Amino acid sequence: MNAIAIPDRETPQEASRGTRFTVPGMRCAGCIAKIERELPKQDGIRAARVNFSAKRVAIEHDPAMDEDALSRALLKLGFEAQPIEDNPLGQETKERKALLRALGVAGFGMMNVMLLSVSVWSGAQGATRELFHWLSALIALPVIAYSGRPFFASAWMALKYRRTNMDVPISIGVILATALSLYETMTGGEHAYFESAIMLLFFLLAGRALDAEMRTRTRAGIGALLSRMGKSASVIGPNGSTPRVPAHALEPGMLVLVAAGEALAADGKIEKGSSSIDNSLLTGESAPQRVGSGSIVHAGTINLDAPLHVRLTRTADDTALAAIARLMDEAGQSRSHYVRIADRASRLYAPLVHGLAALAFLGWMIAGAGIYQSLVIAVAVLIITCPCAMGLAVPTAQVVASGALLKQGLLIKDGSALERLAEIDIAVFDKTGTLTRGEPRPDIRALDAEARSVALGLAQVSRHPLSRGLTDALRKEGVEPAAVDDIEEIGGTGLRGNWAGTAVSLERPDTGGSGMAARFAIGERVAILEFADTLRCDAAETLVSLSNQGISSSILSGDRSGPVEAVAQTLAIPSTAEAGPQEKLAALETLREAGRRPLMVGDGLNDGPALAAAHASIAPGTASDVSQQAADAVFIGERLMPVALALKVARHTMAVVRQNFTLAIGYNALAVPLALFGYVTPLIAAIAMSLSSLIVVGNSLRLAGSASE
Repeated sequence: MNAIAIPDRETPQEASRGTRFTVPGMRCAGCIAKIERELPKQDGIRAARVNFSAKRVAIEHDPAMDEDALSRALLKLGFEAQPIEDNPLGQETKERKALLRALGVAGFGMMNVMLLSVSVWSGAQGATRELFHWLSALIALPVIAYSGRPFFASAWMALKYRRTNMDVPISIGVILATALSLYETMTGGEHAYFESAIMLLFFLLAGRALDAEMRTRTRAGIGALLSRMGKSASVIGPNGSTPRVPAHALEPGMLVLVAAGEALAADGKIEKGSSSIDNSLLTGESAPQRVGSGSIVHAGTINLDAPLHVRLTRTADDTALAAIARLMDEAGQSRSHYVRIADRASRLYAPLVHGLAALAFLGWMIAGAGIYQSLVIAVAVLIITCPCAMGLAVPTAQVVASGALLKQGLLIKDGSALERLAEIDIAVFDKTGTLTRGEPRPDIRALDAEARSVALGLAQVSRHPLSRGLTDALRKEGVEPAAVDDIEEIGGTGLRGNWAGTAVSLERPDTGGSGMAARFAIGERVAILEFADTLRCDAAETLVSLSNQGISSSILSGDRSGPVEAVAQTLAIPSTAEAGPQEKLAALETLREAGRRPLMVGDGLNDGPALAAAHASIAPGTASDVSQQAADAVFIGERLMPVALALKVARHTMAVVRQNFTLAIGYNALAVPLALFGYVTPLIAAIAMSLSSLIVVGNSLRLAGSASE
């Protein structure tokens, strides 16, 4: 069994310690740079590392500094923060719900105000126009006040601590457009621009709601991982009693009784008994693992055959399972420099645009246009350069491409994953359950009709993986079970019973073997059943498709070397066997340090850290909940081809995204000069802004058929 190396825990001799915080106020690349650059300048703080996608900061600091001091240090930079341990999921869930409510209100307001604006655009005059403006104001003002709170609060916090972020120009644009529209309404003016302000809020809220949903799902994956541990254990007392003790109350040194079929609640060493354990949760290998006195066992594995006495060595947060959860969370930190394309563009775009608006106002004031006219032109510049088209450039392409892939059996969990998938240059596959089906299947050709019936009557009573595989294979052949009596399942040996007065058995071969064979006997008649985990039907075709895209492939598996090498030879690709979670994580990090951008495809719990650390990752639909949560995408069904298809569509999607940015930038290059010179009113600016967004959406819709090409 692969021993899982547990990262050393903090010791009193360490010169520093680490604490992680949730920082929801991080909005752009500038926030990342400010935290990572400025926070270490404060006394007692050694380093800070941002995980932008999860809105988290990992701080390395002096042991003497407590969480309150670190929170104050972040607040000095204008960022409210909360220790993750205090609230791992609640704050993110609260933020997501607040954004969804704001999005719903903005959508309602946008539709109604635009409906009222149609009459004004159609030429309504006098009292009719004023009535529609007042109705629009009555709807827009509360909507903007409510839906704009995430932006207004963030902007105020930034300005309060003398910094800026993307929410500052957004808030200025919304407030100016609203104030000017209200002035026009109160004075009986011809134009009002409430719909522009609400539309801006709606599109920006949609993007942030998607980000919040992604972060919530990521944290849920860590929770799902830890839930696989046993909830309690039977502790053997001095008098022989075995009271059940909750997992959190277990301590190293305790002796526990692990019954057959029970999941372990902590790590330990077997002191008495022998059995087989289902270790697939940690190694990904479907064959049961034989253990006995002196063997190391881990939380989350399942004892299959016979009771075991286990002396606990690591409990609670020290277990291998908890260590993997930490690895998954920390591996995500390596993605901190992957910021959405729109965020990177907006970092330079927003200051330039709002600087132009200010120059337009000052320039027209100097030219003698007056405050009102100068403000109208400045607002027109702000509206016509509103980053709606820029903001839609990425998400619309992601949504359309994700929908096309879903029809082909692949679910993209996070739209930004398409960017990473498009950059992949090497694919790393787990074996069991990924390249193969993950189900041991026997070769039953050695059994005649009578033997098949008896074997089914014997095997169907057991939950052992090989027994289940044999049962499934025989039932698919239409075999009817014989009446086998006095069946006994002997831990570590197999099944014995009687059929028509004859002793029958299904046991491990006398020679031991790999654990993927069984000895079936009816009296003196003996047959050896070899089990194999068959390749997915299109595994070879998928690797050829990847190769045609310039992507090399390899196997990185926790299985034993024999089965791994056999699959590698069949597919003609290199392989590494017997790799535990840390070894897989190290292999992925080595590739990334060498400048490669690896795709990890795996299904086992031992793949979780590697899935999180890879440049991009995909898991099959049969994978554990933890692996599916850690992966960027999940493919459904028996076919492996969706993996190759995902990379092809991702590259096409990024090409469309670049086109969208070109269209958005080209629109601004044409529209901004017209607005600066006063040829565009705020109303025309609002129409032009909406038109630019529609052009970007239309271009993205071309991706709808990309997955079927």
